Amino acid sequence: MENVIAWYNNYKRDLPWRSGTTSPWGIVVSEVMLQQTPAARVVSVWQAWMKRWPTPADLANAPSAHVLQAWGRLGYPRRALRLQEAAQFVQERFNGRVPRDTESLRAIPGIGEYTAAAVQAFAFSLPAIALDVNVRRVLTRVYEGTDLVRRSITRRERELGARALASVDNDPRWNAAVMELGALVCTQQKPHCTQCPIADRCAWRAAGYPQPASRPPAQKWQGTDRQARGAIMARLRGAPDFTVSEGELLLMWTDRTQAERALHSLAADGLIHRAGTAAYALGKGT
Repeated sequence: MENVIAWYNNYKRDLPWRSGTTSPWGIVVSEVMLQQTPAARVVSVWQAWMKRWPTPADLANAPSAHVLQAWGRLGYPRRALRLQEAAQFVQERFNGRVPRDTESLRAIPGIGEYTAAAVQAFAFSLPAIALDVNVRRVLTRVYEGTDLVRRSITRRERELGARALASVDNDPRWNAAVMELGALVCTQQKPHCTQCPIADRCAWRAAGYPQPASRPPAQKWQGTDRQARGAIMARLRGAPDFTVSEGELLLMWTDRTQAERALHSLAADGLIHRAGTAAYALGKGT
């Protein structure tokens, strides 16, 4: 795996949170934004976000409507509210300083196994194992000779990660290097094996690229409640005072029942709230 770090030093993308001057809180923000979202879409949002709210205290005190507007079209907007909850927790529990130990990190709202390890590796240069989907795909192909990554992190993947990290003497750069390899070279579709620094050690390549018998079905978007929710959120983000009449929001969608369901679920998630008796507004409300 040492070749992966050398490859990373030569070919890594110039992403702003990799500047070397990013605060631990900036790393937390980047990792939450990057969940299920390509880095190219995150860059400009992260930069604007960190300029506006550079510390947990800044974000903790922001109106939730402004937070959701700034989140824009990154998707899964509940992440924005969870990030604000994390900021409030860090400010109250840790005096605004992101902790470095696993137990404390995992106590922060919205930070699970992967994000805690990523913060340890990228913010504090600790030898943690951050198993995102790119890392898991590389490990599974190289060591197991298969191309099936489960929905959840497995014990075997943790073992493989520990084995790979030990092979580079626990170099904290390993996480970013393998993530980048999975994002740019060892991709899910049409991997670029001729550009891979460890292709000669890949069990999946040696086995002739066997395909799994089945994969989890891809999530559709067109016509779903998620699409309806996204359209409503986009309209509210662009409205004066972030407020739109209920009638207009219902008329945005051909299926009125689906539109009503989307409004109710958004309100239940704290992403919108009633403004009077005939309108909705962005954010949690008071």
